[in-house]
Amino acid sequence: MGVIRFLGGHKGAVALVVLLLALKAACDLALPVFTSQIVDVGIAQSGVEDVEVLEGYKAAGVDLFPMQMAYLGRIGVVMLVVAACAMIIDVAISFVASRTGASIGRDLRRRLFARVVAFSDAEINRFSAASLITRGTNDVVLIQNVCMMMLRMVLYAPILALGGVVMVMVTNPQLGWIVVVAVAATFAVIAVLFRLTLPRFKIMQKLIDRVNLVAREMLTGLPVVRAFNRDGYEEARFDDASARLMRTQLFTNRAMAFMMPAMMLIMNLTSVAIVWFGAGSVAAGSLQTGDLIAFITYAMVIIMGCLMMGMISIMLPRADVAAQRVNEILGTEPSVRDPQNPAGKGESGEARGARIAFEQVSFRYEDDSEPVLADVSFTAEPGTTLAIVGSTGSGKSTIVKLIERFYDVNEGAVTVDGIDVRQWAQADLRAQLGYVPQKAFLFAGTVKSNIAYGDETADTDDIRAALAAAEALAFVEEREEGLAAPIAQGGTNVSGGQRQRLAMARALVRRPRAYLFDDSFSALDYATDAQVRAGLAAFAAGSTVIIVAQRISTVLTADRIVVLDEGRVVGTGTHAELMEACPAYREIALSQLSEEELSCQEKGGAL
Repeated sequence: MGVIRFLGGHKGAVALVVLLLALKAACDLALPVFTSQIVDVGIAQSGVEDVEVLEGYKAAGVDLFPMQMAYLGRIGVVMLVVAACAMIIDVAISFVASRTGASIGRDLRRRLFARVVAFSDAEINRFSAASLITRGTNDVVLIQNVCMMMLRMVLYAPILALGGVVMVMVTNPQLGWIVVVAVAATFAVIAVLFRLTLPRFKIMQKLIDRVNLVAREMLTGLPVVRAFNRDGYEEARFDDASARLMRTQLFTNRAMAFMMPAMMLIMNLTSVAIVWFGAGSVAAGSLQTGDLIAFITYAMVIIMGCLMMGMISIMLPRADVAAQRVNEILGTEPSVRDPQNPAGKGESGEARGARIAFEQVSFRYEDDSEPVLADVSFTAEPGTTLAIVGSTGSGKSTIVKLIERFYDVNEGAVTVDGIDVRQWAQADLRAQLGYVPQKAFLFAGTVKSNIAYGDETADTDDIRAALAAAEALAFVEEREEGLAAPIAQGGTNVSGGQRQRLAMARALVRRPRAYLFDDSFSALDYATDAQVRAGLAAFAAGSTVIIVAQRISTVLTADRIVVLDEGRVVGTGTHAELMEACPAYREIALSQLSEEELSCQEKGGAL
């Protein structure tokens, strides 16, 4: 079982629990002995253990009542002490088991989070965000609970059952076959249930992933769902995923619901069989009534131990599947990893801008898919602005992801200051880059906390300067709270243009050596676009700027423009050079602006 491995890091706690369970079992197994003594000695023999002495007392006419009460009182006190000890030990076991289970859950969540954070986009897409969330929450909680139950029940069951077998053999070996038959029947029921439910438990976890995926998509895309009146379709899609999960759960729950009645039937039949066959021994005088009661109790103890294992078997198959899913994440090595001997840190001296070059780069997202980029080469010199344009799907955003090393190239190399990015430590590489993603994302908090996310050492003046450069200071100051204005999760309480400008300010505040803007001006109107670019030109002076854009107006004043078409470079140069020599660029430009507008933009634009 994969779940057992998670207890390996808590050997001390497991050893302590085993010791406590052995003591508890000793207490539980001692109680039937005292019950037998109360019946056979305290009641049947008036508290006198020796039968011959009892006969002598009777012949002498001695009042046996005080002796009987004294014996019953003494045995009763001992039973109370033993029961109290069992209770205290049980509390201690629960405490240790609970802390151990919580520690396992904490450690698993920590390891999972650290591993997922280290994943590249390729691993995130492979598992899906919905599945990763399920594995880090539902699966971990299931493993945690089962580990706790294993310490409390699974380890106790064999100790209790083994002790019960020993006591049964000591009490009356002739009736031991009844217990053997009962135990065999119990394990047969458990084995059948395992065989029926284990495959369904594996399916169940995938169905939970599916429900989470559909719900996440529906909630994320709720505006689109409502805009196209697809509420009914999405409800049907969710109902289908939920119904499939429900049917699987119903099957497993119904199968497991059969276990308890079956176990109770076995226990009751065992009691009847013991009384039936034991009555003859009692009548013959070879077995006392108290011993028969003790025998029944021990038989129930043995079956109860098996019942405990049966109860845990309800959760073990599903927990084992959860453990496999968690181990799958922990066993997946990120495709983007730091080299053993990172290079690059500090080698650039005091140089302000970074030299970023693509050297015959080819890249595909999947090994068997078509290349997104093919033989791409260009260089962004320090202190210059490089723009990348092209039709949708031409690979523009992929360029930025490769610079940030969210993925590694399949062929060629991406270099920063002449060093392959695969030779840089990821933290050192990204510390030199200011990245503004295509979809501006803001965290729940305040304006200040979101901007300081780019540089936690930034003071208020730094934050205001970055906001001003991104043309965001004005609308921030218009809000009563100013920099303390709340930002909802994902930035849903600000407009798309404001969200983009705040994301730009977040990148600007760290004052990196290179800025990467991945279509970050798309939500801005032309006037604001021009103002932002003018502010960036002054703020980012000396830094390398790479802009991915759809709008020609955003890039036409760049020092160098790279034109992509179906993943290949089909033109490089200035706006004027490309208008004359690159048909693909000219087609894009004239599809957006007339020649008069292009001329006007060229004269008035600034970056």
